[in-house]
Amino acid sequence: MKTFRTVDSSKISISELMLPSHSNFSGKIHGGYILHLMDQIAFACASKHSKTYCVTASVNTVDFLQAIEVGELVTMKASINYVGRSSMVVGIRVEAENIRSGKIKHCNSSFFTMIAKNEKGESIQVPGLILNDKTEVKRFLKAVKRIEMKKERTAEFDHDNFSHMDYLKELKSYRVKIDLPENY
Repeated sequence: MKTFRTVDSSKISISELMLPSHSNFSGKIHGGYILHLMDQIAFACASKHSKTYCVTASVNTVDFLQAIEVGELVTMKASINYVGRSSMVVGIRVEAENIRSGKIKHCNSSFFTMIAKNEKGESIQVPGLILNDKTEVKRFLKAVKRIEMKKERTAEFDHDNFSHMDYLKELKSYRVKIDLPENY
């Protein structure tokens, strides 16, 4: 197994014409269908980098920026943005093209964390990543920061001494009414 691979060596791009069967009740392409395609391309990209089976561990925020219409050509581009020991963060960009006008719109971007597995289902080490341009370095650093922020958030909210009482004052600026029983 190669110990390091370039980002370019595992880039994946897929395109698919959006059909009426992919739409929701408002006639737009169903977000769940787009997520399904994103998971597939994340798997393909991570498997191509690691040369093994991969599973989805988590999905970072998915913001649907613009609706996708029936008849548009959706293109998804994926690349490895970060590698850990057995994990890989796959960055995905989703664009939709109106095939009549040629207008392309950015519909969403997301980050899928994928884990490489062996035949026994155990996590295995993945090749390192060769970063050979400024964009790749920035993407790697941003992934590191997202991972650090997630660890901090988890440490803050998942410790044994966590108490909602410590945070109630922060809720005063929100549209919420706290109506807890006494001593709750």
